[in-house]
Order: sequence, then C-alpha cells, then structure tokens
Amino acid sequence: MAFRGGNTAASDVAPGSPLLSLLLLLLSLSARAAGALLEPVGGQLLPYDRLYYSGVRAYFTQEWDRAAEFLERSIATRAELLQVRRGCHDQCEAAAAGDSARLDSADGSLWDLAVFGLVQRRAECLKFCLEQRVTPSAIPPVSLDIQYEFTNRNPYNYLQVTYYKLGRLEKAVSAAQTFFVSNPSHLEMRNNLEKYRRMKGVREEAFFDREKEKHWTLHDSGVLAESISDWPRAAEAWRECVNETLAATEECRANCAGEALQPSEEDNQLTGTKGLYERAAGLSLQLLSCRQSCVSLVATRPGRISPIEDFLPSLLEHLHLAEFKAGALQGAVMSARAYLLFYPEDPETLSNLQLYLRTPGGSTPESAQPREDISRYVHRSLLEKKLLYFAMENLGFKFTDPDLWTPESVIPESLHESWRAEKEKLDERQAEGQREGETDDSGFYAGGPITLPGVSVTMDDATLNGTNRVVLDGVLSPEECRTILGLATAAASSGDGYRGRRSPHTPHEKFQGLTVLRALRLSQDGLVSAAEAQLLYDLGERVRSLLQSYFRSPSPLYFSFTHLVCRTAVTGDQEGRTDLSHPVHADNCLLEPDTRQCWREPPAFTHRDLSALLYLNDDFEGGDLFFTDRDAKTVTAVVSPQCGRLVGFSSGPVNPHGVSAVTSGRRCALALWFTLDRLHRDMEREEAAAVWSAGGQSGQGVNMEERQEETPQPPHRSSRREGARERRAGRIERDEL
Repeated sequence: MAFRGGNTAASDVAPGSPLLSLLLLLLSLSARAAGALLEPVGGQLLPYDRLYYSGVRAYFTQEWDRAAEFLERSIATRAELLQVRRGCHDQCEAAAAGDSARLDSADGSLWDLAVFGLVQRRAECLKFCLEQRVTPSAIPPVSLDIQYEFTNRNPYNYLQVTYYKLGRLEKAVSAAQTFFVSNPSHLEMRNNLEKYRRMKGVREEAFFDREKEKHWTLHDSGVLAESISDWPRAAEAWRECVNETLAATEECRANCAGEALQPSEEDNQLTGTKGLYERAAGLSLQLLSCRQSCVSLVATRPGRISPIEDFLPSLLEHLHLAEFKAGALQGAVMSARAYLLFYPEDPETLSNLQLYLRTPGGSTPESAQPREDISRYVHRSLLEKKLLYFAMENLGFKFTDPDLWTPESVIPESLHESWRAEKEKLDERQAEGQREGETDDSGFYAGGPITLPGVSVTMDDATLNGTNRVVLDGVLSPEECRTILGLATAAASSGDGYRGRRSPHTPHEKFQGLTVLRALRLSQDGLVSAAEAQLLYDLGERVRSLLQSYFRSPSPLYFSFTHLVCRTAVTGDQEGRTDLSHPVHADNCLLEPDTRQCWREPPAFTHRDLSALLYLNDDFEGGDLFFTDRDAKTVTAVVSPQCGRLVGFSSGPVNPHGVSAVTSGRRCALALWFTLDRLHRDMEREEAAAVWSAGGQSGQGVNMEERQEETPQPPHRSSRREGARERRAGRIERDEL
C-alpha cells in the first residue's frame, strides 16, 4: 500500500494528471527558492519554522533527501535556539543584578523610572545577546501552529516516512518511536512500529526516543535501583534527577520571555483596560503565569496529558530516603530539609530528619541548611504566587496554581473561603462513604445466557460484590489446560518471544508472555506444535462467545489483545515479601485511590471495554485475583485460579483489581481484552487468522511488491485531547497483565 502523509499526499492525486504536474512543478520551485534563503549566515541560527516548512514542501514533492535535510535542521535549530535563549536569559539576569539593587534606593516619586530603566536595559541586553547567534528573522516568536507541531513531535511523523523512502530503516524506526512516545494512542503509528519490528535488518536498538528528556531517564533509573535495593545507585539517580528537573524548569522559564509568551488582545485577561499600567500588569502576569506553568510541563511525561503532582518534592523524598540507606547522611539531612521547605509540618519527614541527625555523621555544619538551589526555587516561586493571587483577587486575572504545596497564607482569604467550602463538601462525602461515579457506563449488562455446554456460573455480581463481574467454570478441559501449559513451556525453552524476565511489577517474580501471532511463528519454525498454536487462538474465540452472550454486549466484541502470561516466583527471594504480583489498577483508566477517581487518558488502554482471565493451573502458592473499592485498599472479592476458570469483568473504574504475590511455583493464565471499537482491534490476531485461512503459509520470502503492502503507513496529524482536567495527581500506573 502506498504511503500517505499527515495530510493528503501528492501521491493521492491521480497519476498523469496535468494538474498534478503543475502542482509538483510549483512546489518544487517554491521549495528550491526557499532553500536558497535558508543557508546559514555567519553561523547564526535560521528560523526553524521556515526550515520546517521547506522540509514539508520537499516531503510532498517527494524530494526525500531535501525533506530529511530540512526536517532534521529544523529540529536541531529549535533545540539550539532554546539553549541560546537560556544562555542569554542567564547572562542578562546576572548583568541586571546591580540595577535591581538600585530599585531599593530609588526616590519614592521616581520608582517608575527606575523600573522602566531596568526593563529597557534587560531588553537591550537580550537583544544584543540574541543577535550574536540568531538571525533577525529567527528572533520573533513562531506561530502557535508551529509550537503545536513541535510540541506534538509532528516533524518525526514526516521523518519516519522520509527515511523509509530513502531506505534508511533504522532512522525511520527511531523517528517513528519518537513520535509514538508522545502520541501513545496513535493507532497507525503503533501499527507502523509493529511492522518495522517484523522487517529484516531492523535492530531492537533502533527503537529509541530521540527526544527523551534526561530527568525522565534518571527518574526511571531511580525507580529501578530502588526496586532492587541498590541504594547508592538510587541516591545518585535521584540526585541527578533533581538537578536535571531544575535545569529543565529553568530552560522552560527562560523560553517564556521568547517563544512561549505571545501577548495579544485576545490573550490579555485584563480586558476593557487600555492604560499603560494595566497593559504592563497584563504582560507581566502572563510572563509569571507562563513561568509557573513550567512546573506542570516538566512534570508531564511525553504522551501524558496530566503531570505528576508534587513532582519536585516527591523527588526530594525519594532522594533523602535513598541517601540515608546509602550512608550519605549529610546529603540525606540536606535533602530532607529541602523537602520541608515545601511541607514544613510533614510528620514523617520531620521524624526522619530527627533520625538522620541522631545517626553519627548526620549533624554537621554543612547539613544545617537545606539545599541552596531548592531554597532559591521555593523563595522565587512564592513571590510569583503572591503576585498572581493578588491579580486573581483584584484584577480578575485567571491563574491555575500547578502546586499542591502552596501555603494557605499565600492565598487571599476571599479565594480561600470558597475553596475551603468545596473541600469541606468533599470531605463530608468521603466521610459518609459515598461512592461517586460507581455506575458502570460500559453498556454491558451481566446475566445473559451461557452458550457453551458444561460451563456454569460460579460467582456473579452479587457474590463478587460488584458490577459486571462473573466467574465461569468448565471453560477448559484438563487436557486443554495441559496442552496450553505445554505450549508455554515449549515457547519458553525456544528462547524466542517468551523470554523470562523480572516482572515489571515486582523483583520477586519472573514474567513471561506469548501472543497468538508469536505462537504461530514458532509453529511455522517447528519449535511448537501447530495444534497448540491453533488451540491458543481458538480459546480466545471461545471466551469471546461466552462473554459477549453473558454480558449482553450492545455491539460486537473485537479482540484488543491476547496474552498467554506466566508468573514464576523467584526461588529464595520470597522471605518477608509484602508486595503484590500486580498492583491494584483498572484496565482502561488511571486509578487515583486518594480521590477515588479514574482518569481515562494515556497511557491507560482507554479503548478496552471488557477484560477476561482464563486460568490454566492451581499448583502454585498465592496469585489470587482480588477486586477492590476505588480506594485500592478495601477488598470486595477474591477469586482463586484453577484450570478452566474464566473471570470476566468490565474494564472501567467500577472494577479495580490486582493479583496477590506468587510465592511459590508458576501461575499461568490467558489474559484477554476486548473492545467495542473496531479501529482498535488486534491486527496481529487478524494476521494470524489470515495465515491459517491461507493454509498456514509462512509470510517469509515475499517479493518487493508484496513487501510494499507491509509498509508502515504515515499517520494522520495527531491532536491533543482538549479540556485536560485541572485535578492532576501522581497515579497508579499499570502494565500488561
């Protein structure tokens, strides 16, 4: 199939058309004329938006070399421009330090002149600094459309197709991966990546994010080091993560005075005022609001809508605990004191601090004060918040505070009263145990007929204390359980597609998984039985038929994902274990137990509607499935696995669930998820079905024309979901069961 671009590509026009020839000629001439104006002058940076436009033009005229050149230059130029702005911001801020000090001595009647003089000198410094590195046409802010393109990583959308056309597969893969990380719900790009994985010559190392930010890499390293109790490594990772988070915040703040701040009449929230001071106040408040919003921007993972709340304080909390356990007592004391700048009365941190100080080596002159960089951060943020809250109360300015730690004393009493009333209402509802939003809007209605002889309902909504839950027994015969368990064992021994690794949820278990398509490939290679692979496929159809009938599905169920999963307890690593095999979660939303909310947004699999677990064995210890209330603590039902037992439930917030620790043996189950949305059906499963329908012929050895049908398709333009929720929190995340 032919590639198509983010918009209608030139190849979509009928070939041989005179209109097509004229269009291609005009675009080619336009791109070449623009290119002549886009050569560097004296080493200065060019406008990255023009470079991007030239790359897109070349893309649509299918000049792949030029498209790759200009798109890459636009990405590199933007990154360098942000660094230049940060450098100029720091340089001019230092130069203006003396001017700021003179404001205190200004005559009371002349303070405005002193302020205007400071602003002008800062503007002149920035202008001079930028002009040394940037062409005049590249200094003004780019349009909001271009900001959106780069924030959403759309240049990589074009690059993955461009590099594929040039035969540079690994560059195409990295571009596709970079785009997908920021757009995880983008179905077409996901399919592209799966097709790339099946192409010969593409290494796993090519699937990397070109724009992965350092603080997220370090954050993940810290989490990993903590999970294996490597405290020196964890302390170093969290320490560097704090530093990189501060650096990313400073870069974002510096950008607010350039690209991010674009004042206009529509954006000016001090409407109806035309005076100098009102306009000056409006611009300064926009700048301060932009700088405050950097907290949320830096704390939001690519592909996520909502940030991790209290991100910087949470890093400091990880840091002081890791430093203490690593024996770095002085650092632990300073980090704990830094955390207390955000939450001065936090009892746990105060208790920990006393412990650190009592430990030999903890109380030193160097550790008597918190980290200086954190002190500056908090002091500056509080000054900005005071100005913004004053404007909210007196000037009608709109501001959303990104922090939970803001002291109540900073918030004006008039605003505080309304918020206090809202909080009291919420506390009353929670104290009364009122369960909000427990109505299941999935469209399923449990209690339909059982279509397979020998299958019986063991537990229903009433016995499971929930909505749209069921346990069916007799779905598999003992022989079928043994067959699929044998498939799991054979696939594991093949070392292909079923490699044992540490579970993503606990270091005390190994995790193995096999998909239907991988089972088919293994059978084609003679590593597993074709009958076993076919049975794995057929069992999914059996489960779909049962659940579609029992839950009276309002429309056909489509497979979203099928996964044969085994969890094996790590021998000798179970003593004193208190964790879970799989933490409590919901399958299509991000569970937030503290507020009893479940946010239906990436990285949750929001398209999943119905979940199922078909158990294969019971010769292990632990591993029970349990359902909970939305608080993730109150257990409402427990289901013990056994051969042929099927558990089905709607995937939404009414059915939070988890798996208790597997402390001995191996627990195997077939996990299935279904969707009502045909666009999110499991394409791998359909590919396997097509192979079996064709008589089991392998897909190897296709010619180039056939391979073109396997070509990854360029996705349409992605769009951010509008109306992101104001309430944000660090949430319980989930991986595949």
